[in-house]
Parts: sequence; structure tokens; C-alpha cells
Amino acid sequence: MVQTFTRMDESTAEQWAVIGRESAANQGRVAERMLVLLRSLADITDGFAVDQLTHSLQTATRAERDGADPELVFASLMHDVGKAVSVPNHPEIAAAMIKPYVRPDVYHAIRAHQDFQGRHYYAHFGGDPDARERYRGEPWFDLAARFADSWDQTAFDPDYDTLPLAHFEPLVRELTARPRFLF
Repeated sequence: MVQTFTRMDESTAEQWAVIGRESAANQGRVAERMLVLLRSLADITDGFAVDQLTHSLQTATRAERDGADPELVFASLMHDVGKAVSVPNHPEIAAAMIKPYVRPDVYHAIRAHQDFQGRHYYAHFGGDPDARERYRGEPWFDLAARFADSWDQTAFDPDYDTLPLAHFEPLVRELTARPRFLF
């Protein structure tokens, strides 16, 4: 049912109830859109030994094999999906996309992951390899360090036994089916 209001300040609770029901009924499109963006990473290599989809799959595979919980595996898969739009601010894009589906520490680890991974390459660009230290004391610091050091920075191996996207699709569908509303 299409709403007739043209300004939100003229809407009613009943109209928003309809919108809420329609949005919930169409929640499945979130997983589909995320999977489309993930697949598009196969076209982005930017000089690495593997494309960015393979990198994302390797990161998630490493996290899963290391015993990470489902939210962290999902975040590991999605951590670079922002590169489909913009490389410089890809962590913020990816973190914003997963925020309704993961707990706060996972969200923050993904939002800051580039600075944590920077320990392994920022110096090559004249940057501060200790950029992660500005987050020291945050309750998610150790999680972000584990993500960057154990899974993300090691996931560029063309010979690694990487799980396919089909393996992770049920997880993407399951987690995105139940958003935590953020007001």
C-alpha cells in the first residue's frame, strides 16, 4: 500500500505501521543486495594477488576456521564490501552496512579495521603503522587487532583453500533477516 503523505511531519502512526510491515516483509532484499555487492568485488584487484571478493572470502574462511562466532564471520566476509563504492572510506561504509546485524564490538572493529591493518603497510605510504594505538583502551581493541592481524592481513593468498561465497550465503541471509533497529 503506497502512502499518500508528502511530508513526514504530516504522517500518522497508522501509515508508519503499514510502512513497518512492508519493510519487514521485504527484509530479504538486504541479503540479496549485500551478496550483489560482494560479487562485484571480483572485479577489483587493485594490484593485489587476489581480487577483493577472494580476499573477503579468505578473511571469513580464516575467521570461521579459527572459531569466530557467526557475527564475526559475517563481518569478516563483509569488511571490505565498501570498496565496491569507495576504497578510502570503505571501512565506514562496510561498518554502516553491518551495524544493524552485529553487536557493537564487531561493528567498531570493522569500522576501524584499516587503521589496525595499517600496522602491516602504512609505513610504505609514509603513514603511522601504530595508528591503531589511538583506539587503545576501547573494549573492542583486542577484537580489532585479532581480526586485522590473524585474518585480514593474511588473506591475499591465491593458493589458500578458500570457502566459496555459497558457503556463507546462508549466514548472510540468517543475520540480515533480523535487524536490530537503531534509533
